[in-house]
This record gives sequence, C-alpha cells and structure tokens, in this order.
Amino acid sequence: MEAAKIIWDCWQSGQKIKQLPNNILPKNRSEAYAIQSLFEKFSGKPVFGWKIAATSLDGQKHIGVSGPLAGRILHERVFTPNETLNFVANKMAVAEPEFAFNMGATLEPKNVEYTIEEVMNSVDSLHPSIEIPDSRFENFALVGENQLIADNACAHQFVIGPAMSKKWKLIDLSKHIVKISVLNGMTNEGVGSNVLGDPRIALTWLVNELSQNNITLFKGMIVSTGTCAKPIKIQKGDKITVDYGVLGTLSTSFN
Repeated sequence: MEAAKIIWDCWQSGQKIKQLPNNILPKNRSEAYAIQSLFEKFSGKPVFGWKIAATSLDGQKHIGVSGPLAGRILHERVFTPNETLNFVANKMAVAEPEFAFNMGATLEPKNVEYTIEEVMNSVDSLHPSIEIPDSRFENFALVGENQLIADNACAHQFVIGPAMSKKWKLIDLSKHIVKISVLNGMTNEGVGSNVLGDPRIALTWLVNELSQNNITLFKGMIVSTGTCAKPIKIQKGDKITVDYGVLGTLSTSFN
C-alpha cells in the first residue's frame, strides 16, 4: 500500500522521485503488479483498460528494460479527440500512435497460454489511440522493470478515438503504415510490426502476461498495444494528428 500511495501522490502532484524506498521495493513482477492494482482503489473508478510499454527494442532501451510491461489505463486519464489535454509538467513529453483493441469477451487466467486466434476472436472493435506517457521517477531508465511496472508502466494520458471500419480485419496490421505529426512541425512514420511484430501479437502478449499474473481482462476493456512509430516530441500548445491511412485519423491538442 505504501509504495502505491507514494507513486499515486507523485502522479497527482507532478513530483518526481529517484526510486521507491528500499524496504518496499517490488521484488518481482507479481509484487509490482500488486502495487499497480491499488491505483484502481485510489482512482475510485473501474479500470478503463490496459497499455503495453516497450513493445520495440528501441522502447526497451529507452526505459531500460528487457521486454514489454503492462499498465492499467485509468478512466480519468482517458480523453476523447475533441478534448484539449493539460500538458502540465510532463517530463517524457512525447506522444505515441497506437492501435487499441476493445474486448468483446472476458479472458480469465488459465494454465496454458492463449493463442492469437483465441484472443482475436474475443475482440469487438479496433480504435485509434494516442498515448502520452510519463513516469513518476526522475530517471526512469535506471530504476528497472519491477519499479516501472509499479509505476503503471509509465501510463499517463490516452486519447481513444471511435471504432475503425471493420475493414481492419482484412488488413495486415503488421505492414500498415501509421504517421504521427505535430502541426507545423515534424512527422514520424512507422508500421504495425514495430509492436512485437504485429499489434495482434502484442495484444496476445498482454492477455498472457495478465493470465500469468492471475489478472482477468474484462469484456469492454480497451488495450492500447504500443507505439507504431518513434514517439514524437510535444510541448504545450501543440496539436498532433495520427494518420492511419484508410483506417482514419485521430487528433488532439495540449494547453
């Protein structure tokens, strides 16, 4: 409880810490996810969904981990495309273009891994998503994956758009180009394969990561599967747009 409260208070205030006190450091992923689970209690609202951090080698190097991490998306941190987000003092100061799956069925923990087919048969719709991550640690690349999981896998703000056309089911998402642009600024381009080879594979990883840690993924939850392009630098006053080609666009702005 103490570790979760420290991180939660930092999240609300914008304060950064070097690390958690040694006596309450999570020793493994299970303990880290247990700390993370308390954010729902502090929030007072059901968890909106899940995110995946570090789905690419570059992303793993950036935050100093050996593989992907799962984090909870909180209701009060989710925005619609017509809302202006409060930039405040976001230290990471980047935006990430992502594919987000809306689950049409509940997937409970089990003893064997879920297959991609099982997971995709449980998906209701696909949505455009922009993640604006942040960490509560001064140097997030040095604290290690257990503390980063406790830190909700650097989850912060999310913009989730309406469901994409069902034509997405006929598209190879691993080869699908996604572009993120800052108005009057730069553009970063990537493809779906940047997230563990395919957004569908990333979603399956998330389902199995939760299952192995005795966590249920509930029907109606959104899973944002990681950035398809190099995260783009943002600052107060920016407007950014993600272009998914035939699958549509998504924009947001900051004040």
